Amino acid sequence: MNGVVTLVLGGGRGTRLYPLTKYRSKPAVPVAGKYRLIDIPLSNCINSGLNRIYVLTQFNSVSLHRHIRSTYTFDPFDRGFVEILAAQQTNENATWYQGTADAVRQNLRYVQQPGVRYVLILSGDQLYRMDFRDMIATHERSGADVTIAGVPVYSKDASGLGIMRLDDTGRVVGFLEKPQTAQELEHVRTPPEWIDAHGIPSRGRDCLANMGIYLFERQTLVQVLEKTSYQDFGREIFPGFDPVAPRAGAFVRRILGGHRHHPLVLPGKSGPGPNGCAVPDPRARSPYLHPTPVPPPIPH
Repeated sequence: MNGVVTLVLGGGRGTRLYPLTKYRSKPAVPVAGKYRLIDIPLSNCINSGLNRIYVLTQFNSVSLHRHIRSTYTFDPFDRGFVEILAAQQTNENATWYQGTADAVRQNLRYVQQPGVRYVLILSGDQLYRMDFRDMIATHERSGADVTIAGVPVYSKDASGLGIMRLDDTGRVVGFLEKPQTAQELEHVRTPPEWIDAHGIPSRGRDCLANMGIYLFERQTLVQVLEKTSYQDFGREIFPGFDPVAPRAGAFVRRILGGHRHHPLVLPGKSGPGPNGCAVPDPRARSPYLHPTPVPPPIPH
């Protein structure tokens, strides 16, 4: 996986989690004791063999920076890294990140390094389990320029998500961000029978939602961001792909438990939990997180 660079987007203000985000960004919100939300996508990357990771941060980032700096250390022979790319003023750009695409655009020089073939773009505040090697294999088989991870959801949940429609080959032929009316939703609705026929139990779910996980060919990503001024992937780039004519495919995930929220897995060994979700084993020592130090005994 040496040809893959991962960009983890550190999130915005996180207003929906306030007051948990009063002093920290959403990816830095604690979960399951000593972990943070950012540990889930980073753990998925490392367990998938992806260890060249940049985390793009902006709002209330001190806590997140401290956690990443003290947690993710690779041995000198591994050549892996988790590096922070904080929003900054440069000679080319004097503004903060204006959206997901703009954040990547302002850091294109890090993906234009020699030897990079694919760019994996993730959100830093989601709970899910995924082996990205499966997504990369799907991407290579399809010959797509970009692959979007998706998950089945019910129509009633579609108004807060990006919804996409696929053809029988798995190519994305329709994409609409947060459809608000029945007429809009009908254009991107996927029959449950189609979902069932592709090996994923629909359980009545009739929409395929964008998970905010994208695998780009590097050349395609650079071309899209340099030739347009679009600021967001879901709202602008994917619905408006025609000007640069890339081929978009989809990698549809099977989510355990039939709920739109994703199963949780944390670094270290884990065991089965409710609805098939993985839960952390409190006795396990994580290979990626330093154990909480135990104070020495008080001498008598």
